Amino acid sequence: MYSSAFRDLSAGSKSLIVIEQIIFVGALLLTVYLNERLKIFELKAIPFSYLFIYAVIFALLNQLSALALGLYNSKLRESFRGIFRRMLVCVSVAFVAAAIINLLFGPYFLPIELLVIASFISVTVISCFRYFTFKVDFFGLGKRKILIMGSGERASIIEKRMRRDVDRQDFTVHSFIIMNGDSPGGIQHETQLSIEGSLVDYALAHGIDEIVVANDERRNNLPVDELFACKIRGVEITEILDFIERETGQIAVNLIYPSWVIYSNGFASNNHLRNTFDWFFNAVLALVLLLITWPVMVCTVFCIKLSEGLNAPIFYSQERVGLDGEPFNIFKFRSMRLDAEKDGAQMACENDNRITTVGLYLRKYRIDELPQIWNILHGHMGFVGPRPERPQFVQGLIKSIPYYNERHNVKPGLTGWAQLKYPYGVTEEDSLEKLKYDLYYIKHRSFLLDLLILIRTVEVILFGKGR
Repeated sequence: MYSSAFRDLSAGSKSLIVIEQIIFVGALLLTVYLNERLKIFELKAIPFSYLFIYAVIFALLNQLSALALGLYNSKLRESFRGIFRRMLVCVSVAFVAAAIINLLFGPYFLPIELLVIASFISVTVISCFRYFTFKVDFFGLGKRKILIMGSGERASIIEKRMRRDVDRQDFTVHSFIIMNGDSPGGIQHETQLSIEGSLVDYALAHGIDEIVVANDERRNNLPVDELFACKIRGVEITEILDFIERETGQIAVNLIYPSWVIYSNGFASNNHLRNTFDWFFNAVLALVLLLITWPVMVCTVFCIKLSEGLNAPIFYSQERVGLDGEPFNIFKFRSMRLDAEKDGAQMACENDNRITTVGLYLRKYRIDELPQIWNILHGHMGFVGPRPERPQFVQGLIKSIPYYNERHNVKPGLTGWAQLKYPYGVTEEDSLEKLKYDLYYIKHRSFLLDLLILIRTVEVILFGKGR
């Protein structure tokens, strides 16, 4: 069974197996050697031939477990964290099996503690090795080879928005298939082809891992039977919207159609405990933040007064749109001149000449946002969510950008996914780009995502990346 499964593996997987077998064998031999030198556990002298056989059995048990858990599958699509979890299960199962077989070695059995140490060394070394191979794709296990079905406007977003190597860390594009009904001039620089024969045969012959459906005209234009046959043969079939969402962390608003929203997972929180205690959690975090930052806020008050005079106002209040479109007043430390909006409401932009000298530092380290602790305690905002916009801008954006109003289905936040992924924007195109990230957050909203955003916001504050 082991040899049959081994023959079916790719060359990269076979190389990985050989290297990891050496690591497993070496881990047990090293453990016994160190024990002999340090005299940690009492151990009867074992002939090297017995010890080597034991080490090979130890390696085979671990690798059979790894094979069963898919760790040598070239089509395994897991993050490194997922691979590490599987590795822990693999070594645990192998340890139990090795402990049972250990009893059959009679006078030459190994103390159970040595098996524990060997297992620990194995999982540590192999996890480091796997991390390296995961990052550089040394064995070809990390990147998916994808085939794009379409060469028109919908498919061109991959060429335009994901053209750099850093955008394609997890996949390589084999080619774009020319389909009937595609808009002319979509794909400009990448390989295009027409498949005259069977799509299934082509995909299997070229080792395609995933087919992304991205043609412009779908009505009576999709080879459903061929896609079905590809699916049951292990080729992943992905819709262009889902592909972009997975690879970029945003939702392509301009490609959305209602049925995708209806049938797609997400856009609603099933965490009733979180929904019930949402204000409580945010309030506790707000009070903790207040206890930590009150000296900074006191210093901010002094700096504003010293630079602009004792009569200069400290705080700035502005109407924003919150949950369900309800307006509320947001509070910030004033970072702009008093006459900043003498010509009417304007969006803040990078290098805005209306910002005061003190305001530059307040914005750079996000100190100007600290008074919004009051908005969080009052229940108007949370720590994480789409940033609230002004009513004057919202009304126009709702009319011109599809699905813009959907960002008001959750509470606005002090920080958000869009703020981490996209800089200040002053145009309608910038608002569209931010909406893509906001909708991604709304769809995938969870405690872990909120925690990730908060941690990365700390990085922004500490290294002065705010604007």
